[in-house]
Amino acid sequence: MTTFTIHSIDTAPEGSKDRMAAVKKGWGFIPKLQATLAESPVALKAYDDLFGLIAAEATLSPAEQQVVYQAINVFHGCEYCASGHTFLSRKAGVPEDVIQAIRTLRPIADPRLQALRVFAEMVAEQRGFAGDAAVDAFLAAGFSKAQVLEVVTIIATKVISNYTNHLTHTPLEDFMNDPALRWHDPKGRTPERG
Repeated sequence: MTTFTIHSIDTAPEGSKDRMAAVKKGWGFIPKLQATLAESPVALKAYDDLFGLIAAEATLSPAEQQVVYQAINVFHGCEYCASGHTFLSRKAGVPEDVIQAIRTLRPIADPRLQALRVFAEMVAEQRGFAGDAAVDAFLAAGFSKAQVLEVVTIIATKVISNYTNHLTHTPLEDFMNDPALRWHDPKGRTPERG
């Protein structure tokens, strides 16, 4: 099995060092995902820039952003991100019943958030070929055309992180082992290990 380095600022390639320092300043620590992404300065920058851009400029509320992030984490079966975004969802004020519905593949009782989740999952599942009816249903739920594209941007961010975690076997952060955060894929998918 190929092993990927979980970099520190000292071990990171030169092109990742400044970004790693900024991540540490922003988060208070360097998450293992970013420490793994640091192997490629381009991948680290792409993920960090997209994540930051969505947080700073998206018209979807922070809670709505988390619904999309978490729906895609669960869709992709990413234990690391689904565990981490459980924490981030609570911090963003996502109601606990919504968090649990996404984590356990149950419908969300709130019709607007369910429409958001269904649209995000359909776009991911159909690789963008969700069709006009899906877009029309999303708009009818009160979302905008710009938010159609914000969902695509969030999915792109999750492709970077979820696929990286699957390919590199990013270990969970210690805090993610808390039973209130740790997520196990109800579909039983796990990344293949050599």
